[in-house]
Amino acid sequence: MARILIVDDEANLRLLYRKELEELGHQVLEAATAEEGVALFGSEQPDLVVLDVRMPGMNGLEAMARILDRDRRVPIILNTAFDAYRDDFTSWAADAYVTKGPDTAELKEKIGQLLDERSHVGPPEL
Repeated sequence: MARILIVDDEANLRLLYRKELEELGHQVLEAATAEEGVALFGSEQPDLVVLDVRMPGMNGLEAMARILDRDRRVPIILNTAFDAYRDDFTSWAADAYVTKGPDTAELKEKIGQLLDERSHVGPPEL
């Protein structure tokens, strides 16, 4: 299946997402900070990124910009407890926006949709 990078400062949520996504057959990479997430993105080249917005240090929107500078084809899901970021134009660069919660159905659905869309996209034109 896919390699998914989860970037979130909440260890319990990373654990929940890891278990749920591994049950679906995905390989899960984890980062507790945005800086760590950007570094892992560069070294591990995941197929999709789930990114929290509010984290200590660099926030998720800054991390998203750095990730997109490296590869615009990798889907990014902003996953936050704060709905207000939907109105922040910098969040519009994300492929999806999911509100955090203990029910992972919406997150798993978005991951499935984005991975499916990505598999139907051909290689980049030269």
